[in-house]
Order: sequence, then C-alpha cells, then structure tokens
Amino acid sequence: MSILPSSLKQIAYFLQRLPGIGEKTANRLAFYMLRLPETDLKEFAQNIKDLKNKTKFCSRCNNLTEETLCNICSNDNRDQNKIMVVEDVLDLISFETGRIYDGLFHLLHGRIDPLNNIGPQDIYLDSLFKRVVEEKIKEVILATNLDTEGEATAMFIKNKLDELKKRRKLKFKITRLAFGLPMGANLEYADYMTLQKSIEGRSNY
Repeated sequence: MSILPSSLKQIAYFLQRLPGIGEKTANRLAFYMLRLPETDLKEFAQNIKDLKNKTKFCSRCNNLTEETLCNICSNDNRDQNKIMVVEDVLDLISFETGRIYDGLFHLLHGRIDPLNNIGPQDIYLDSLFKRVVEEKIKEVILATNLDTEGEATAMFIKNKLDELKKRRKLKFKITRLAFGLPMGANLEYADYMTLQKSIEGRSNY
C-alpha cells in the first residue's frame, strides 16, 4: 500500500473499516472508484454527505427517514392496532421485504446487554410504553432476536408492559415470535434448546 498515492490509500483504509471488507477487497474497491467517471464520484460523494445531513429517526417509531414520519407510520393502510418491537432497521427490512406483516413497528436500536454496559435506559423503551398508552395498541409483538440478549430484552419489556396493563387498566395482547425448527431442518442437528422451544410452540395439525 505504501506505493499508492495518499488519496487512494485513505479511501482503501476507510473501506477496510466497513463490515466484511478485508484489505484486498478494499483495494479493489478503491481502484474501481478511481476508474469511475467524475460525475458518478461526485454523485456518490453527495449521497454520502446527505446520509448524515438528511437521515433522521421517525418521531413515532424510530425508523430511519428523511421526513418527520417514516413511510410505514404515514401509511394509513397499515394496521394501527399492533406494534412489532424489533432491535434495528435490518430486522424491520426483513419483515418488509417479505411483505408478511401489515402493522406498525417500534425500533429499539439495540438490546439490553449488561456485558457491554447497555441497559434499558440506553434503548428506546420509554417511547414504546408511551405509544402503547397513547395509541391504544391492541397487540405488542416482541420480535427481538432469539439469543440471550434478545430474550432478556423481550422479558424485560413483557414485565414492564404487564405492569402498565395493571396500572392503567389496559387491555392488549403481548406476543412473542414463534420459533423452533426451520423448514427443511433435520432433528439430529438441532440443539436441545431449539427442540424444547419447538415443542413448547407446537400448534394443532
């Protein structure tokens, strides 16, 4: 890298900091960008600048948007009676890509993780509880990840929502995503926790 011009090296060093990008890939991308027409590079640079200047959190659900409300919250065709709680935007995108959910979302932008000094006060929980009350939500779907931190976050939210129901005398459902064996899975390769959850979540057939 020492034989490369400084400007090219700086681009490669930056790209190498991105997730999943190693040194060789960063170098190839830097050279590719060098070969792009100047108009394309200027457009790319402007988009990078706008990424920080224009992107903000939706005032209702914390999704990323350039407006006050994201396109999900501003869509009157969505079911306004249920909220799915997810950890981050990528989780939301997974549901939206498949078009398998027609309600609203609430993004936490994290999860409770004591080992990394992330507590309930560090994620967007207060605004969730406020929405449940003010929007008269009928169902809260807990869709945090199915790992230790995700389970702890879901349990914390459930306990707080139960307290809210009693204190405010509210009536709404608290549900958790079903989980267990994926389609096409072989039982011999499943861990015991997955098998346990698949038994607990069994349905009529």
